Amino acid sequence: MVVPELRAWRAARPRVARVARAVKPRIARVARTVKPRARRITGAARPRVTRITRVVTPRSGGLTTPQVTAIAVTLGLALAVWTATAAGPWDSSGQRTAERDRAAAWDREGGTDHGRRTGRAADAPVAAPSAAPVLAGVGAATTKSAPLGQPLNVVLDGLLGDGSLGPRRTAAVVDVATGRQLYDKGADQALTPASTTKIATAVAVLSAAGTDHRLTTRTVLEPGTDKVVLVGGGDPTLTARRKTDGWAGLRTLADRTAAALKKRQLASVSLSYDTSLFAGEALHPIGVNPNLAPVTALMADEGRTDGSTSGPAPRSADPAADAARTFGDLLHERGIRTSAPGASGAKASARAQTLASVQSPPLSAVVERMLTNSDNDIAEALARQTAVATGGQPSFAGGAAAVADRLRKLGLPLGGAQFHDGSGLDREDKLTAGLLTSLLASAGSPAHPELRPVLTGLPVAGFTGTLSDRYEEAAERSGIGVVRAKTGTLTGVNTLAGTVVDADGRLLAFAFLTDGSMDQTSARAALDRTAAALAGCGCS
Repeated sequence: MVVPELRAWRAARPRVARVARAVKPRIARVARTVKPRARRITGAARPRVTRITRVVTPRSGGLTTPQVTAIAVTLGLALAVWTATAAGPWDSSGQRTAERDRAAAWDREGGTDHGRRTGRAADAPVAAPSAAPVLAGVGAATTKSAPLGQPLNVVLDGLLGDGSLGPRRTAAVVDVATGRQLYDKGADQALTPASTTKIATAVAVLSAAGTDHRLTTRTVLEPGTDKVVLVGGGDPTLTARRKTDGWAGLRTLADRTAAALKKRQLASVSLSYDTSLFAGEALHPIGVNPNLAPVTALMADEGRTDGSTSGPAPRSADPAADAARTFGDLLHERGIRTSAPGASGAKASARAQTLASVQSPPLSAVVERMLTNSDNDIAEALARQTAVATGGQPSFAGGAAAVADRLRKLGLPLGGAQFHDGSGLDREDKLTAGLLTSLLASAGSPAHPELRPVLTGLPVAGFTGTLSDRYEEAAERSGIGVVRAKTGTLTGVNTLAGTVVDADGRLLAFAFLTDGSMDQTSARAALDRTAAALAGCGCS
């Protein structure tokens, strides 16, 4: 019988192989260290085991169950002694030294480290070997710039000359600590950026609304009536699943709404929904597409109809109506009868009384999810939220205009840039490599701590998001764990923009944009090799 290889193992196998290669030398060292102790302990235990065996072995040569148990216990005790000795050293209090040191280190830690602390206390335990921290270059310990000069140009020119990238390619590399441009290949020429557009959307919404802003979905009761309105707050992360994983839950909202209605002795209501927060066309100019649902202020699970949580999927044609129907069913399960929501939404009045509400996590977490998974639904919602926060029209055009306006106010170089959406699905979007590296450098600047989620949300090469299954080839592996980058892919378009810690511990921002490729797989690999070369380069 042939047992097929499981898909999960197939996906995980490259990472398991990398881990095995990394830990093999350490296991060998541990084995060499404990071998003498094991030999001594075994030698000490052998006479005792022999004596016990002689005592418990009957003359017939067979062993009874109690005798076997006695031997097993003795051997188990010997093994336990060996294990405890090997796991040492131990201090006088009976605590293993390594655990004591680690506990001391925990006492000095607290909260998420966004790069403000790069040093180590004099008495702190030595860190386990690992990749350099991705944000290390933001701190004071790495403020010297990466050297300018010919070697970096030679390395990148050669890699970006790969024919699979197509006829048009631009690039820029910037030292985040100083803002100095280290490499320029048409950095001011605008090309189609694809999903690297989301970096601009992230910077814009964080600067406009703030990292702690939350998106609220609520229910209201029109005074003097039994009319309940489900009001969409433009939260693309709202979920109807039982397990919410920390995101706002439609079931939680139903629990709270049902309780509020029962308090008012209302067991039967008329249900409608309000999507008026957003304006304009709901359907993206690319039309019906598995990468994006119609954009509306009210949706659950991004209108996905297959139970997925990310990536392309079949979508509802009317996510708002579907969310309202689901909400009505949830109320019914909780003892509240409802009428079927109408085919079109209704705006809640200014006098409507709030019954209940749920909120998304902070905007910082929503931005990170968007960037890690390259989530188009979140991106389009956040472009509209930028418009809402700045008084613009929350539509495709209004959101794009609001994004450009926020970047202009931040003093970023917008020459040649054109925004038509928040996700980068529109091929008419145009950005420059210089603008993308400026966005990333701003996110790493101490002057803009509110933009830090732009860096922390970028996928990690070989581990998370859209980079989890990349950097598998030998020429790319130096980038594993130290390259963080937003990917971008449309037909013929391949882009990569993010940060990398070089061999000297400096944080660099880079952007590579290419157009006209006929081989997407080879083009992606070429961009990965280019970013990995930065990771392995001291650039001197």
